[in-house]
Amino acid sequence: MSSNNKSEEVNGKPNKHLLTPIDIQTEFAHHDPTTARINNGSFGSCPSSVITSQQHYQLQFLQQPDHFYYNSLKPSILRSRQIIKTLINAKHVDQISIVDNATTAAAIVLQYAKWSFFDNKTFNKGDTAVMLHYAYGAVKKSVEAYVTRSGGCVIEVKMPFPVVSEDQIVCAFREALAEGGMGGRKVRLAVIDHITSMPSVVIPVKKLVKMCRDEDVDCIFVDAAHAIGSIQVDVEDIGADFYTSNLHKWLFCPPSIAFLYNRNPEVSNLHHPVVSHEYGNGLAIESSWIGTRDYSAQLVVPEALEFVNRFDGGLDGIMKWNHEKVVEMAEMLVKAWGTNLGSPLDMCSSMVMIGLPACLGIMSDSDGLKLRSHLRECYKVEVPIYYRQPKGGEVNPVTGYARISHQIYNTVDNYYRFRDAVCDLVNSGFTCKVFHG
Repeated sequence: MSSNNKSEEVNGKPNKHLLTPIDIQTEFAHHDPTTARINNGSFGSCPSSVITSQQHYQLQFLQQPDHFYYNSLKPSILRSRQIIKTLINAKHVDQISIVDNATTAAAIVLQYAKWSFFDNKTFNKGDTAVMLHYAYGAVKKSVEAYVTRSGGCVIEVKMPFPVVSEDQIVCAFREALAEGGMGGRKVRLAVIDHITSMPSVVIPVKKLVKMCRDEDVDCIFVDAAHAIGSIQVDVEDIGADFYTSNLHKWLFCPPSIAFLYNRNPEVSNLHHPVVSHEYGNGLAIESSWIGTRDYSAQLVVPEALEFVNRFDGGLDGIMKWNHEKVVEMAEMLVKAWGTNLGSPLDMCSSMVMIGLPACLGIMSDSDGLKLRSHLRECYKVEVPIYYRQPKGGEVNPVTGYARISHQIYNTVDNYYRFRDAVCDLVNSGFTCKVFHG
């Protein structure tokens, strides 16, 4: 991390100075200083300079809402869309719509996909949608709501965990596609995560998209909620029909804002689920006005990028820093606890799954949630915990995995506190049985 305070060119843009450790501490001074917050992946983080810009937009609207609506809102949203277009290497700004979050984007795509079940003359009852077993819970519910009620059948790709290699995921996905095409059925929709949430693993998305193309899947949707700001995103190279990612998780925007990329912006029957005055003018315009609400999170993308460009190396520098640091902390934790990682390090982004000591006795999702609360309340550590059901025949299996994140505001002491908290639990003979009384 640079300590250079001189004016420099960062990503081709002049800046007053690069961020120093003190600058970063100041930008995130609103965080609770008593808590080791190693869970950036859940809700993200927003620096105070971007919050100030957001408040400026909010005040502009409150001062003169008519002027703001007629003269400022749409041009400002367009600026944000143009920046996103460049960041993800889209061909045209019309391919980019801004929505609240990836869950909203999923609803848009799945609402569109259901018409292929209803309208397509070659539809057979029981045609399929394929998605990863570890897909985000809200997206799985959306698939259930739109696909199964339309007469479709959902096939979940049974991914292994811990993961040893990309090949395991590729093989499991190929088997699911084959199952989806059995008996004269057709795979209408594939939902692919770029980075799964829990457990967190970087998926070989380009390989899976190509496989779907080779198998003539109608619609390919990549749910990349954690991607932008965490790993490289090139939608042209990936080749999916739809791609979404949140900007409030890893790109320093306030909650909530996401983009939805549409490979073919001329496609019909693609609409925002909230119907308002702009209905029928294309998804990007429909999404820019869905009634009176606070749009300020969608307007501060330029300011968020300005903050990013103050980091040494810009966005690439942040992604490299976070990956290297989370790997360093992960290796320290598994060494301290004598456990294992949930995936190879090249399948990690700014998040890593860390095995917890088996003696903690994590035997259910409920145990994981209660242990998380215990760590929060008694040790001031915020970290999500994943329960892995053991396989038959496993001896003393690791059943609990913590998902640690690293963002530029984190310090090594945050992870030492987590290490020491778990060691204290182990040394005291703690087990999750205490939650069952």
